[in-house]
Amino acid sequence: MDARETYRRWLLQLWQGDEAASDVLADDVVAHWPDREVQGREQLVALIAGTRAMFEELTFELQVGPLVDGDLVAARWSGAGRTAEGEESAFLGHDVLRLRDGRIAEYWVVSWTGPR
Repeated sequence: MDARETYRRWLLQLWQGDEAASDVLADDVVAHWPDREVQGREQLVALIAGTRAMFEELTFELQVGPLVDGDLVAARWSGAGRTAEGEESAFLGHDVLRLRDGRIAEYWVVSWTGPR
């Protein structure tokens, strides 16, 4: 699988609830947010599942990219979510990923969340 397809599986499958797509993650993946760091595939998959559990509906769209430069992949995405109570949220973000042996070894994200 090439780097662009790896990214698409990351955003459009794993983040949309297909845990089988976690095969795009290295076992020792490290994910960086501005306020936290997550280490290992299991912890990252659990964080994604926890995020999804906050919403009855959660979808993402690829806006720009993925752009590939060597082992780095970058993209811009948008998302929308609706809670069981009917609250709607919008999300915008940029991802940078470092691949190793075709899998995501490191992940950095900058994102914004607000009302829709």
